Amino acid sequence: MRNRTVKAAVVVMAGALALAACGTNKTESGGGGSASCDTSKGTLTIGVIAPLTGNLSALGLGIQHSAELAVAEANDKCTVKGYKLTVDPEDDQATPQVGAQAATKLSSDSNVVGVVGTLNSSVAQTVQPILSGKKVPQISPANTNPSLTKGTDLSNPKRQFPSYFRVCTTDNYQGPDAADYLVKKAGKKKIAIIQDGKTYGAGLAAAFSERATTDGATIVDKEQVGEKDTDFSGVLTKVKAAAPDAIYYGGEYPVAGPLSKQAQGLGLNVPVMGGDGIFDPKFIDLGGKEGDLATSVGAPTESLDTAKDFVKAYAAKGYKDPYAAYGAFSYDAANAIIASLATTLGDSGTWADGQRDKLISNIGSYKGNGATGAVAFDQYGDSTNKVLTVYQVTGKEWKAVQTGPFEG
Repeated sequence: MRNRTVKAAVVVMAGALALAACGTNKTESGGGGSASCDTSKGTLTIGVIAPLTGNLSALGLGIQHSAELAVAEANDKCTVKGYKLTVDPEDDQATPQVGAQAATKLSSDSNVVGVVGTLNSSVAQTVQPILSGKKVPQISPANTNPSLTKGTDLSNPKRQFPSYFRVCTTDNYQGPDAADYLVKKAGKKKIAIIQDGKTYGAGLAAAFSERATTDGATIVDKEQVGEKDTDFSGVLTKVKAAAPDAIYYGGEYPVAGPLSKQAQGLGLNVPVMGGDGIFDPKFIDLGGKEGDLATSVGAPTESLDTAKDFVKAYAAKGYKDPYAAYGAFSYDAANAIIASLATTLGDSGTWADGQRDKLISNIGSYKGNGATGAVAFDQYGDSTNKVLTVYQVTGKEWKAVQTGPFEG
């Protein structure tokens, strides 16, 4: 579903005073740090842009805390020589305009070396050009709309912003993967599609629809709802008249949960399926029922040997919010920025605006073993990891029923 200069300092005291003055106007977190580390060159910041309040905060807070964990571990290991790292979390409220304000704030701070975010693809569309204009690298743990990297014509892909990357796979894989499961494995042949009109929801629904039709299903109805709607009786009455054996929803859990509940209340006893935007326990809390389905990027975090240390370290920090669907991806995104920054500066380099091109280049060539597995980027800034998982609501919990790379 997502889409962020210390000037060369020769007098340490002057640099410290400038940093202190700047710090009084910022909310910072995730510092950590070892007393034995040399931090005489000052503080550098990794921004986070995500919904930290509102309906989607369950996902956004997991992104924030996971980035904070990566920063705290890097400080403990003295990863960036001469510097302490900190996190500046900005609440985009899942709104493009607020996201743009957050991006403007972060990109105006010369200490910000990169941004983890955003959650929503629609927010990413406003954030990307702002960060790119200041050459601030951005790595999203959750944006899945393919146009963010390749443009709207996927048959003629063109890199949109050289500073934008993501560590999750995209909807041109997620939508077809969901269709293959629902049509070929679950045997659903008459499908109604409902979507919320936003960049993520509309794009995912379109990718699903095309593949489902190719797989032999009939799309019996297409409807649109608003992201703030609460009464779906009108739309669901139309859907019921089309007699589907499944509903595919393009959007997020604040709408999908109540929609599933209201569908059942109208006698539409068919599974509701969606993408990673509905894959959260809150979908079930809001009305998601037994048998509902969702796809999500990557493999289940708890099942990955590569994620064991992340899960253990996250628990040890005592965050009151779970890492949720994108925590492991956020951790990997932050570590890609941190490792690339360390490579850019080496043992004795000093951060300055002139280092930004080199940092972006180093992120592009970054390869690492992350919590989600191997982390690397292709020529468009997309993740090379195409693993997806199908989940089903069973016993009031999400249970994985299929995991693997999308085969095309």
